[in-house]
Amino acid sequence: MKVYFISGLAADKRVFKYISLPPGCEAVHLDWITPQKDDTLASYALRLADAINRDEPFALVGLSFGGMLATEIAKQYKPVVTILISSVPVAKQLPGYFRMAGKMGLHKFVPVSLLKSSAATKRFFTRESNADKKLLWEIINESDAGLIRWSIDAILNWENDTIPQHIWHIHGTRDEILPIKFTKPTLTIPKHGHMLVMTNPQAVNEFLAKALTEGALAQI
Repeated sequence: MKVYFISGLAADKRVFKYISLPPGCEAVHLDWITPQKDDTLASYALRLADAINRDEPFALVGLSFGGMLATEIAKQYKPVVTILISSVPVAKQLPGYFRMAGKMGLHKFVPVSLLKSSAATKRFFTRESNADKKLLWEIINESDAGLIRWSIDAILNWENDTIPQHIWHIHGTRDEILPIKFTKPTLTIPKHGHMLVMTNPQAVNEFLAKALTEGALAQI
């Protein structure tokens, strides 16, 4: 079974470097596409899904913003299982200050260069190894400013209120981007933050294996 991975905002497939899947599963990474002028988060997700072979059973894994996109795809195309890492499945689980910023348009006045530098600086205070911090700095610096600007606007104006079936969700208790108090994950990992996929890949891999195995068995 193919397992389609969607990375987070300003990131790419390199953030999944420690991920391993159970036998019978093949990882396929969905690369970002250029947003169209009137794209919403939902419409962008469905265009991204054009790369998915929907004639065979498949699974989705989404990290952070990628989890929101995976949720929108799952609403339409019914994967075997959808797995969210450090994400939320519905807009009401975003922090209230996200929604307020979206309504006021405050994000439109913040330069993307400042957002990038803030994200890079934060790495000094997070749990990733030095090698992973360096990798994340590289990913942030190489990320597309236009895509970042669009993605932030799409998140702040997201309106989904439907949780599709077969959602599994893993979240760190110290997530500083999407605080756990606003969401209801399947599994919580104590003392880990937003980049759980890098700081505790063992827990993530075990969670993926369980979700994918049970999802596959449910199809039999």
